[in-house]
Amino acid sequence: MLRQCAAALAFSVLAPALALAQDDPMAGYYGNTVISTGSLGESHTHYKPDHTFDVTLSALGQTFTGKGTWKIDEKGQLCRTYDRPPPGLTNPVCTEVHPHKPGDKWTVTLNGQSRDVTMKAGEQ
Repeated sequence: MLRQCAAALAFSVLAPALALAQDDPMAGYYGNTVISTGSLGESHTHYKPDHTFDVTLSALGQTFTGKGTWKIDEKGQLCRTYDRPPPGLTNPVCTEVHPHKPGDKWTVTLNGQSRDVTMKAGEQ
């Protein structure tokens, strides 16, 4: 009986967290690094559950480091608002979003340019 009560209590505590993780397409991004490469350079982005992010972008021999906030908009897109946008981008920057985990690879289009994206475990 005690074991059943403990199991029920554990489930009642963990179930909301599990449901939230399933409902959050960004859950796999937290604590990991999204690396995006294209013809102009490479970026490393870290998303946090408090809806902030930081990014380092290397392009054309220059490095840009920035930060800002992110949200999922009413269209289901990931929209990043930079404190100070990188050259050539205006706020907000919105792209499709899908759940991913470390090791996944996909492609996004930003400003008409295709970019290859990889998620690596941990912050790099």
